[in-house]
Amino acid sequence: MVRLLIKGDRLAQKEVFERYSPKMLSVCRTYTGDLHNAEDCMIRAFVKVFKSISSYSSIGSLEGWIRRIMVNECLDFLRANKNFVFLDEIDFVEEPEDEQQDLSGIDAGELLDSLPENYRMVFNLFVLEDYSHKEISKILNIDEMTSRTQLSRAKKRLREIIVERKQIRDENRA
Repeated sequence: MVRLLIKGDRLAQKEVFERYSPKMLSVCRTYTGDLHNAEDCMIRAFVKVFKSISSYSSIGSLEGWIRRIMVNECLDFLRANKNFVFLDEIDFVEEPEDEQQDLSGIDAGELLDSLPENYRMVFNLFVLEDYSHKEISKILNIDEMTSRTQLSRAKKRLREIIVERKQIRDENRA
């Protein structure tokens, strides 16, 4: 398949797009928080995939390589179009993890969408993409401690949102 893509085979491109676009749209949506922007990022990223396929080294999966391009495209989009500020925190304290939460009836995508963009970016990179805080600090050009603080605040905010939504769900059932 990769050889066909390198040759610019349109049918191979179509097959790769059809195979990976649903998952990649989901990846883009978790970063942009908006379906239209996610679609734009995904399309631009697929263009980059097809233009730079010859640089794919076959180390790791093609899907993982494509995903990395998607994430980078979303980060570029967010840097260019959003105004978010990362505040350095000196008073960082790691919050203890809560017990397992019952998340039935709660949409994970909506939860992530409700986070401020700076929290969501760090959360996505750390939790979904498995980047270290050191890597995140380089990608976002922030201090490592800022990355840790943003992640901690994202987790705290997610817990608060979950509690709020559970209360609403329980009130609606009563």
